[in-house]
Amino acid sequence: MEILNVAWEFIQANWMNAIMWIIGGILIYLAIKKDMEPTLLLPIGFGAILVNLPGSTLTEPGQIIELLYKSGIENEFFPLVLFIGIGAMIDFGPVLTNPKLMLFGAAAQFGIFFTLSMATLVGFLPKEAASIAIIGAADGPTSIVVANALGISTNNPGLFGAIVVAAYSYMALVPIVQRPVIKLITTKKERLIRMEYKQQDVSKFTRILFPIVITAVVGFVAPGGLPLIGCLMFGNLIRECGVLNSLSETAQKVLANLITIFLGLSISYTMKAASFLQTQTLIVLGLGLIAFVFDTVGGVFFAKLINIFAKKKINPMIGAAGISAFPMSARVVHKMGQEEDNQNFLLMHSIGANVSGQIASVVAGGLILSIFTSFPN
Repeated sequence: MEILNVAWEFIQANWMNAIMWIIGGILIYLAIKKDMEPTLLLPIGFGAILVNLPGSTLTEPGQIIELLYKSGIENEFFPLVLFIGIGAMIDFGPVLTNPKLMLFGAAAQFGIFFTLSMATLVGFLPKEAASIAIIGAADGPTSIVVANALGISTNNPGLFGAIVVAAYSYMALVPIVQRPVIKLITTKKERLIRMEYKQQDVSKFTRILFPIVITAVVGFVAPGGLPLIGCLMFGNLIRECGVLNSLSETAQKVLANLITIFLGLSISYTMKAASFLQTQTLIVLGLGLIAFVFDTVGGVFFAKLINIFAKKKINPMIGAAGISAFPMSARVVHKMGQEEDNQNFLLMHSIGANVSGQIASVVAGGLILSIFTSFPN
C-alpha cells in the first residue's frame, strides 16, 4: 500500500510527464501491435518517454537527442535525405502509362488549403496556419521542411512538435481515417466500378527523363519545393538509370531505414511535456484530421466530377489515393475494391494516383513557402 502511495505522489508531481509517457506508450503500441508505420512511431514513442523521464538531460546541449535535432531537423538534413530513399522506392511507371492520374494527386491536396482557412479562423498567425495546413500533404518530411523554413521550430517549438507528430501519426492511421470517409461519400455501385489496366512498357529513356523534367518544372512553378523535389527525383533517377543498382538498393533500405530511426528520435526533442501539452496541440491534431479527411473528399469528388463527362467510368475511390501517404493509401483503396468485388483490381491505378500525390504534395509545400515566407512571424 505504501508503495502505491509513493507511486501516486510521484505521478502527481510529474503528471504532465506521465501523460507524455502514456502518449509514447500509445505510439509504441500502434507500431508493434497494429503495425502502423513502426519504423517511425516506435522511435517517436520511445523518444517521447525518454525526454520526459525525471532528470532526463537528453535534450540539453551536447546530449544525443539535442544533437540529432540540431544536426538533422533544424537544417532539414534528415527529411531531405529521406526523400532520396523514398524516390528510389517509387516506380512512376503507372503514372507514365496513364498521365491523367496526375490530376488526382493535385485534387487530393484540397485539404491543405481548406485547413489553411480553418487554422486562420481559429486564430493562428499566417505562418503558423500555413505550417499546420501542410499536414494535409500527408507527408512527414514535407511538413518538417515547410514548418522549419517558416520558422515554427524556432519561434514555437511546441507547435512544431504537434505538427510533426500529427503529420506522422495520421500517415500511420491512413487506413483508419480514409476507409469510413470513402464509404460515406461513395455508393456501392461506384465502389464496384471496374477499371481495366493495360500493362504497357515505358522506355528507359522516358523513365530517366521524367525525374529531370519534373524537377525543372517544379523549380519554375514552386521554387520553394525544389530541395524536396530535387532529392525525391534524384533518388528516382538512381533507381531508373540502371547503372547504380547497388546504390539504389542501399538508398531504399539501409539509408531510408537509418534516417527514419534518427528522424523519429530527433522529433522527440519537440515533445517535452511543458511545450507539447498545450491547448494548441489538441487544436493541431484536430486540424490535421480535418486536412486528411478533406484531402480524401477532394480526391473522391474530383473523380465523381470526371465521371459526369467520361465514357469509361473511374472508380471514385482512386481519387482518395491521391494523397501523398505512399503506399498506404493505395493499399487501402485496393483492399476496399477487393472487399466489394474480389475480381476488381485497382492497385496499379491507385498506386499511380498515390505517387502523383507525392509530387503534388511537394509542389503544394513549395507554393506555401513561396507565398508565406515573406509574411511576418
